[in-house]
Amino acid sequence: MRRVLLWFKQDLRLDDHPAVQAALDADRVLPLYVFDPGQLQAGPFGSRRLGVHRARFLMESLAALDGELRQRGSGLLVLQGRAEQLIPRLAEQLDLDEVLTLEEIAPEECAQLASLRSSLGATSLRELPANHLLQASDLPCAASELPGVFSQFRERVEQRLPVFQPRPAPARLPPLPDNANAYFAALPSLSQLGLGEPLSVAGSAFPFSGGEPAGQARLRDYLWLSQGVRQYKDTRNGLIGSEYSSKFSPWLANGSLSPRRVMAELRRHEAQYGGNDSTRGLWLQLLWRDFFRWTLLRHGAALFRANGLKATARAPRQLDPRFDSWCQGRTGMPLVDANMRELAATGFMSNRGRQVVASYLVGDLQQDWRYGAAWFEEHLLDYDPASNWGNWAYLAGVASDPRGQSQFNALRQARQYDPVGAYVSLWLPELRGVPQHLRHTPFLLSHLQLSAMGYPRLERVPEHWKPYLPDAA
Repeated sequence: MRRVLLWFKQDLRLDDHPAVQAALDADRVLPLYVFDPGQLQAGPFGSRRLGVHRARFLMESLAALDGELRQRGSGLLVLQGRAEQLIPRLAEQLDLDEVLTLEEIAPEECAQLASLRSSLGATSLRELPANHLLQASDLPCAASELPGVFSQFRERVEQRLPVFQPRPAPARLPPLPDNANAYFAALPSLSQLGLGEPLSVAGSAFPFSGGEPAGQARLRDYLWLSQGVRQYKDTRNGLIGSEYSSKFSPWLANGSLSPRRVMAELRRHEAQYGGNDSTRGLWLQLLWRDFFRWTLLRHGAALFRANGLKATARAPRQLDPRFDSWCQGRTGMPLVDANMRELAATGFMSNRGRQVVASYLVGDLQQDWRYGAAWFEEHLLDYDPASNWGNWAYLAGVASDPRGQSQFNALRQARQYDPVGAYVSLWLPELRGVPQHLRHTPFLLSHLQLSAMGYPRLERVPEHWKPYLPDAA
């Protein structure tokens, strides 16, 4: 009798899951997720690896996965601790023959797999293809030879465009091993984890729940019901509401949604309704995600260094009270502050907002980019190491791209993407009484007025903002 442990990590789904498919021919299967409480401790940059919003989304996703498994005659065992310590013990106690899981790409997770393999004894560890959009067989060359610039990567990939054929979730799974039920317990609550319950925020751009059913529902809605994908190019720089972008990223990040399933559905949509600039735009965003994943796989720990992938780069190393002001949304630059408060309140921020606040931290405030990346790691619902650290390195000018630091003019961005100040009014209630033409430039008000509103005064108005100041100024 073959007994298998199916170890879920950032792949919390049954659809298009290579390890799930590999487990189907076993006689007994124990699905497992290990929650490491160490993620709730402060890391080297002062932020936690996991904050309250992503923890909530994770627990919702685990509950949903357990429900899907129970419908198929199984269930999800959730344990707290270190996987490399718990899994060998479990394998011995339940006489398991094999551990099935997906490959990893980040250095710490790869090291954990290596440690587990050495501790398993007679139990084997099999790693199935990782959560990429493009598998190794889809690449135009060996992973080590992939271009370090996205445009070249895209061109090479599109020369031999892959066909995506994801395998659906199985109708049934093998039963649990004998005596496995004795290990099962209720999912820990956020309060039990010491995080508290986040408040629901009406203005959230991501009012959705975690889990595979919610992710699949959003995919159907965006591609087939509302067909919001057909306007993606025109709306993707939006700041308010749930429909300006696909919002797939949180489900993709914890694996509740397969990138290959998204692409298969996108191609099916294009076959039925025709492709356009918007459907191509969504394809390119998924390809960016994969580009960062393959970059992390190639370069490993180098991506997390101050100078990133460029030995010659000199990224800012400062860290002073201005970083704390940035985190709290109290820099005195309204567009930056509004985005940072949305992040703290909801765990989500638009793609446009992320670029603006990251550029402002590195370019205008001259702070160490790694602390910003770590702050995002704690707070973002859709955090994944490759996209987060890859994007930050790119904006800080320390990625493999030959261009230097990408600095945005924050006031110009505000004028372009929030022309009437609706977004800053939504997240900065203290500015709602300010005349519309001054909502992005409250620093032009008197000290007395700003003090009465309780909004911080900008220390210095950058020279490159001058063309975007109100005419009356």
